[in-house]
Amino acid sequence: MSENHPVPEWAKYLPEGAFISYLPSYVGGKFFDLFDEFTFPCAETGDITYYVYDPVKHGASPSGKYPVLLWLHGATNGLNGKFCICNCGGELFASPEYQRETGGAYVVVPLANEKTDENGKLTETFSEKYFNPLKGIVERVQEDGHVNKAFAMGGSLGGWMTWKMAEKFPKLFNGIIPISTDYVPTDGRLENIARHKIAVYFTLGQHDETLDFDKDIRPRIQKMEELGFMCFFPEWVKNGDGGVASLFYGWEMGQHCMINQVQANLMYDDGTPYDPRLPNGICGWIKDVCTK
Repeated sequence: MSENHPVPEWAKYLPEGAFISYLPSYVGGKFFDLFDEFTFPCAETGDITYYVYDPVKHGASPSGKYPVLLWLHGATNGLNGKFCICNCGGELFASPEYQRETGGAYVVVPLANEKTDENGKLTETFSEKYFNPLKGIVERVQEDGHVNKAFAMGGSLGGWMTWKMAEKFPKLFNGIIPISTDYVPTDGRLENIARHKIAVYFTLGQHDETLDFDKDIRPRIQKMEELGFMCFFPEWVKNGDGGVASLFYGWEMGQHCMINQVQANLMYDDGTPYDPRLPNGICGWIKDVCTK
């Protein structure tokens, strides 16, 4: 490997014939111009900048009803400003292709007012104090009159936020997609999410660098599946070219970046579904939830 692509520690566990892939197939930034910027006033967190893709503004029928997809970013991604639309996993859901496959959707990306100290350490990001203003942002979009369902989704810290938003506001959401988080609600809270008929698609890689799959996740799988939640925990997180994902951001976190595969609609470049249960990928799952 080159100096820019060191061999990750977990490479020794790869099966014969596997190869390492260093970038997702898509390129971020192509659809930023389709998003409008807004501000949500909040005294506790500071005013929150958020971006919205409006399907009606971009050609969807004004007589139709469309879901809101609330994309919640991971730690430090809010520092990237508008590029967080891609970082959080939401950008491609505003693309013409994904809009066709979902049947149309609002895509909403709020930014935490992240701050760092003099050493570059993150001192402010998403937390419990963002729960109510995020609910307010969803409700503001719903005032448009073209909304029928609401979803929350996000990776890493955004995955924790996704679970917590469903716990706190179970009547607000119809579906959630927590990604790459070691947090799983207690059995009682999972049962309450199921009682409110919130569809759940929970996904992460078994070699995720930020968690211990056997300790943090495996013991909870049976309970989640008993409640009808879909769990997708591939042994290896892969990019669209079929290679095992490796990304270095100062430290190896390729297996943590399942958010890239979700933004790729859980589809390989050749059109094969990543999760065989979702022949139309995440777009198809969202559409199915909306038609129930």
